[in-house]
Amino acid sequence: MKHFWREPLFHFLLLGAALFLWYGVRGGGSAADSRIVITPGQIDQMIEIFAKTWQRPPTPQELQGLIEDSVREEVLFREAMAMGLDQGDTIIRRRLRQKIEFLAEDVAPPADPTDEELQAFLVDHPERFRVEPRISFQQVYFSRDRRGEAVAEDAAKALDRLRAGGDPDELGDPIPLPGDFESVTGRDVAGLFGQDFAQAVVHAKVGEWTGPLESGYGVHLVLVQEIVEGRLPELDEAREEVEREWSSARRREANESFYQSLREKYTVNVEWPDWAQASPAETEPAP
Repeated sequence: MKHFWREPLFHFLLLGAALFLWYGVRGGGSAADSRIVITPGQIDQMIEIFAKTWQRPPTPQELQGLIEDSVREEVLFREAMAMGLDQGDTIIRRRLRQKIEFLAEDVAPPADPTDEELQAFLVDHPERFRVEPRISFQQVYFSRDRRGEAVAEDAAKALDRLRAGGDPDELGDPIPLPGDFESVTGRDVAGLFGQDFAQAVVHAKVGEWTGPLESGYGVHLVLVQEIVEGRLPELDEAREEVEREWSSARRREANESFYQSLREKYTVNVEWPDWAQASPAETEPAP
């Protein structure tokens, strides 16, 4: 008997019986509810999607299968909605929210921005577009595995030799990284050697060997050869990115404006639990 309750066929029959009873309670629905129309536009779209996926048009049999699948989807969708299966479903609620937000964006797409608008947006949001500082430096590496406790002392002695004009190629240990880095960002340096190392390099004196600097690899001596300061780019340099960010900001503003116009229609009652801090029973529409 326990095995019978676990049978998928039993669950299928049980669901079918529930659907049958529900349909009976509804009285079979109206003629409008029972009519499904597959339009020429829908068929053209099916063919287009199939062709993009398979690089060929569907055969008559495949097209008929696509149509039958669309009918199946519509039938099951209508029955699910009639049974209220969409109620309380977080995924469905989020999807519907997304669709109405997309609709709001499509109804009022932002007009093409002027150069003046783009320039003002660039100046008002420098953190989004600022060109990072770039650093060129040379490094000499000392391995902890090879030198053990003597690594710091060896690096200090090598630093004295380098400052006295010694050849960096004659010092240090092999490392699977370049000895010279040209025009890299602080972010690049941090990704390779760690944030503390990158900060030390960025603030090092140009043209002078410095160290020892610690990284996950070991100990390094560094000669910073050039630092190109960060800056706000000219509009023509970053036009594409600025236009993209400007359009995105305008869409968010339109979406928020659309939501607020809808929000004004509602009065929200927030019924706080006993353990929560006392709050107003009623929230007025947002301004």
